Amino acid sequence: MLKKVLSLTLFAAVVPAQADEAEIRKIIEAKFGGKVESVLKSGYLGLYEVFAEGSIFYTDEKATAIIAGGQLIDTRTMKNVTDERVRKLTAIRFSDLPFERAIKQVRGDGKRVLATFEDPNCGYCKRLARDLQKLDNVTVYTFLYPILSEDSVKKSNQIWCAADRAKAWNDWIIDGKAPAGRDDCDSSVIAKNQEFGRKLNITGTPTIFFADGERVPGAMPLARIEQKLTQTK
Repeated sequence: MLKKVLSLTLFAAVVPAQADEAEIRKIIEAKFGGKVESVLKSGYLGLYEVFAEGSIFYTDEKATAIIAGGQLIDTRTMKNVTDERVRKLTAIRFSDLPFERAIKQVRGDGKRVLATFEDPNCGYCKRLARDLQKLDNVTVYTFLYPILSEDSVKKSNQIWCAADRAKAWNDWIIDGKAPAGRDDCDSSVIAKNQEFGRKLNITGTPTIFFADGERVPGAMPLARIEQKLTQTK
């Protein structure tokens, strides 16, 4: 499977003497299974960029080797080319998010928007939640996305079943007050969020989405969140 390729640093492959984009796609898919989303010239070192399963790896024009798990850096600008391309290729249409399955919090005029996928037992999510409390004039949609443990599922169900979901979420994620309510209401949205997140290849929490569809995995620093919100409002 392609996931095996993405976990490697360098893998030699036996392929034809030369391959264009379409042939590279066929070779990779035939050898490793899975679906290759795109293949194009990277503009660096004669490498081709291969995008599959939410990740990028590289191969040469003859497809004789695969370089996976690394970052391509432009030394002239020190720009992380791989990171920039991943963000572009994994962007979504923000309006396609199922907002009815999220905890909605509005501060100020709420004109700026972002969405997060979070596990209640995720330490980085707790850090992000504290930072988001400092934002004004923003609407935050929090999708409960328990992927760490069964306890994460239980807490997510309890928070969703609470009369005031935003308060239950903040009490736990910010103040450490564990939800103590019922967890047997119709919490099918949690499983739906998990399925939706898998389709989007969300493999870690928190994952942030901005109004322009850009995806950022991890607890993005508050200053960068503020900057991004200002750019995309």
